[in-house]
Amino acid sequence: MRNLALEFEITILMGKHNFVTIADLSKEKILYLIKSAQEFEKHPNREILKGKVVATLFFEPSTRTRLSFETAANRLGARVIGFSDAKVTSATKGETLKDTILMVSNYADIIVMRHYIEGAAQYASEVAPVPIINAGDGAHQHPSQCMLDLYSIYKTQGRLDNLDICLVGDLKYGRTVHSLIMAMRHFNPTFHFIAPKELAMPDEYKLYCKENGIKFKEHTEFNDETISKADILYMTRVQKERFSDLMEYEKVKNVYILKNDMLKNARKNMKILHPLPRVNEIEYEVDTNPHAYYIQQAQNGLYAREAIICDVLGISFDEIITDKTIIE
Repeated sequence: MRNLALEFEITILMGKHNFVTIADLSKEKILYLIKSAQEFEKHPNREILKGKVVATLFFEPSTRTRLSFETAANRLGARVIGFSDAKVTSATKGETLKDTILMVSNYADIIVMRHYIEGAAQYASEVAPVPIINAGDGAHQHPSQCMLDLYSIYKTQGRLDNLDICLVGDLKYGRTVHSLIMAMRHFNPTFHFIAPKELAMPDEYKLYCKENGIKFKEHTEFNDETISKADILYMTRVQKERFSDLMEYEKVKNVYILKNDMLKNARKNMKILHPLPRVNEIEYEVDTNPHAYYIQQAQNGLYAREAIICDVLGISFDEIITDKTIIE
């Protein structure tokens, strides 16, 4: 029988590993996780987590994030429990988030949680006796997506330093771009925020850039000239689910659409990223363009999330590279 009170005291004393916000990660930790992801890309199938149970609690819809976390756990030999729809849980009966987290902690060694309320993952990490991974909280942050974005940038550019990055579309509600700004503070980027005024980057993130010496420019025009000097073109969809006024959504939903002819002056090294799902913001003709990288980007999520799961469970890089449970 597990003694959760005792486990909670021990984890507080030892320093429980959580993965809640990208803002907590040092440059060294980011590079460490990229190095770990590279090892998992070489050998994704292992039994290094045999005997562990990973719980995936998705209070908000997800395809790539949930499936890649569950695939990562399965490929590492762990078992997976959880839900992909809060309507099938006791939350519909009025159970609080705290009680849900405490109950699931009885059964799992780690909890991966997506929630529609900003700050929910931070709260869960404060009450849970097991590690919490934030799989997205409202319009706030999406740190695991950020790690796969960083890994994708590193793979395609060979570096993270001194890059010119265009962030396009829904910069108001786009938690992936918010996380990316925070992570890139270590690497001297130049950002171009391309959005209509209704979806402009929130002032708090522009202030964050100024406080951390991050260079940025704001644009409302999206054309071949705007993106011609970019190393990374990061597209986002307009997030209908965040709008309280659907008329406002209809007004901006198709404001920026990437087409092949807009890429004629792009740098050879430039890659197009997108956290997906896409709606109308990238035409299908772009999929075969050599600059397109968003499908491979999603695949990189498997390796990045394998690295994250192992890190929060305290598995070191030495243990990863000397692991004898690799399945070829």
